[in-house]
Amino acid sequence: MSESATPPQQPQPQPEAQAPAQPQPVDGNPYAQLPGAVPPPPPAPYAPPAPQRNTMVLGLVTAVAAALVAAGIYGVVIGTTKHEIGWAAVGVGFVIGLAAGRLGGRNPVLPVVSAVLALGSVYLGQLIGDAMLIADEYGVSFSKVFFDHFGVVQDAWKADSDPLTFVFFAIAAFAAFSGTKKAAL
Repeated sequence: MSESATPPQQPQPQPEAQAPAQPQPVDGNPYAQLPGAVPPPPPAPYAPPAPQRNTMVLGLVTAVAAALVAAGIYGVVIGTTKHEIGWAAVGVGFVIGLAAGRLGGRNPVLPVVSAVLALGSVYLGQLIGDAMLIADEYGVSFSKVFFDHFGVVQDAWKADSDPLTFVFFAIAAFAAFSGTKKAAL
């Protein structure tokens, strides 16, 4: 009988203590997977941008308020210096356009309305300036001249207006129109 012999076995290498696998860098950061590292936050879900709200009314109300304030300041400048100043007309238009554009947004109506408001503001400012000059000349109060004798103030404006007066209107309207477009968010 033959003895079954087991074939000689090759000695199996003893498993060595395996070193823990080194973490692989994530996004080029070799410290991202180290023990105790804080995992990155999960990506935020897609959120659509907030809907644009209609702010045209807010822009119009602010432009009207800016037009009234600018008219008053422009009138005081005219009444104090006894001259119309072109840069002041640019300032009137720009302030109105800035107010309308910043708060009203990109509504296509706002530049046109701002230009019209600038025309009215410059006209009102010139009337205020003429009323101040009349009040100084006759030694009466501004309010008495402006409110009680408004027709006289308008007649004085008509007599004093020249082509340069209408250039100031155009400058203010242009500044308001372009200022609204540039300031729109």
